[in-house]
Formats: sequence, C-alpha cells, structure tokens
Amino acid sequence: MSFVQPVTLATRGVELVPLAVAHEAGLRAAAADGELWKLRITSVPEPEQTLAYIESALVGREEGHRFAFTVRDQASGTVLGSTSYHDIIPAVRRLEIGYTWYAARCQRTHINTSCKLLMLTHAFETLACEVVGWRTDNFNFSSQAAIERLGARRDGVIRGHALRRDGTIRDTVMYSLRAGEWPEVKAQLLYLLDKPR
Repeated sequence: MSFVQPVTLATRGVELVPLAVAHEAGLRAAAADGELWKLRITSVPEPEQTLAYIESALVGREEGHRFAFTVRDQASGTVLGSTSYHDIIPAVRRLEIGYTWYAARCQRTHINTSCKLLMLTHAFETLACEVVGWRTDNFNFSSQAAIERLGARRDGVIRGHALRRDGTIRDTVMYSLRAGEWPEVKAQLLYLLDKPR
C-alpha cells in the first residue's frame, strides 16, 4: 500500500484532486495562460508534452515516489494548475512538495497559500510526516520567496544538481519544515488567508 493514498482536498474555493489523463485539456489551457512552459526555471509542460507530463506523474504514483494533484476552482471545476507530493520516503515519514505551477491569472492570489495549507495539513496531520521539504532552482527567486513566506527553513544549496529544460545545469535550493514547526506555520497561513487583501 502506498504511503500517500488518493484523496481530494478542498478549502476556500480551491480543490486538489488526483491528477488524471482527463485533465489534459485543462492543464494545457492553464499553462497557456502566461505561456508558462517558456520559463526555463519551471517544470510546466509544453502544450504537446502535456499528456507525457501526466503519464510520467502517474508512473511516479504507481512507483510510490510522486503523487500529483490537479488544482481546480471548486465551483466551476476549471483547472488552475498542478502540484505534487514527491520524493516520498515512508520509512522516515518525509516527502517534498513541488512540481507546482498555476495559470498566470492565479499567481499572487490566495490559491498557492490555500494549496499549501491543504497539502501541509494533510502531510502533518493525516500522514504524520516528520519533515516536508521543497526544492527550487537557484534562479527562481519568486519560488524561493514563496517558500520562505510559508515559514520553511533554507537547508542549503546542492550545486550542479539538475538539468534545466534549456540544457543548462542548475543549483538547487533546498528547504524544509519539521512537524514541531507546523502549528506556528499553520497559524501564519490561516492569518494570511483571513487578513483583508
């Protein structure tokens, strides 16, 4: 049995549903909002690679190391993007959150904070994780700022760690959050979501 079981998570008009081939058209449309695949520092699929992106994520689910979600508007069902648990290590109760991207119209809204609240709550309070991690490109400064706003700690940089889509080699910035830090981080996320915008 896989550590992460299929589940739908929802809050504040946003829902995370297990990624499926049926979401291909919606993911294409979400990625097209801002032509996100043109960013060299993200994992957003090019339009013609959307099905392969989904199939790769589904293989990761079968193998137990990745569980991808489709992010949708709860009222309309419109696909807004995708996010995943990945690098899942049940023996040490650790996973990472990543492969996260949203349509350009969703950026700088409550959507990312809501998704992280859902995923962190599920990871710490249902899966009983000890550690949740994040990794990002050393040049993805907006991602680093977003992770730090969540309250995660910067663990360090792995140099020469991975290939970017353009063939250059990136350094990877690693972050983590421990179970004992979660109550304070949860309170901060709820505060951010409830304060007037």
